Amino acid sequence: MTPHNIARNILAPLGLAGLMTLGALAQPTINKVPPSVITSPVDAKGSYTQYCAVCHGTLGKGDGPAAVALKKAPADLTRLAKKNGGKYPETRVSRYITGEETVAAHGTRDMPVWSQIFHSMDAQNKIKDDLRVYNLVAYIKTLQVD
Repeated sequence: MTPHNIARNILAPLGLAGLMTLGALAQPTINKVPPSVITSPVDAKGSYTQYCAVCHGTLGKGDGPAAVALKKAPADLTRLAKKNGGKYPETRVSRYITGEETVAAHGTRDMPVWSQIFHSMDAQNKIKDDLRVYNLVAYIKTLQVD
């Protein structure tokens, strides 16, 4: 399997990127596509794996397979509490996910505004959108290291 096929097979199911161009001279790029898999709003780990890990990595360290194609490196989600005086910043994390607050490191906002994407999955049920965000915030809290 070629690196191009490996990247496509990793990224396409995650819903963020359909195709990543890899090459010695080419800068990798990401084509954003709608999620191909809709996870349950109560499956926080599944949602993180499906929607976040492609950039932030499975352990949250910012080393996902799409990270190399971003203008700014994704945040190391394992150090959010440490960078905030030892307290996990739940409200701020939620606001980043929903797009209510921007991350300076994201520049032009490479990170998708997930609340819009979640809403497109089930436009009739905002409660599910909110539950997905709430559970993602709680899951990211479990990734914190000292």
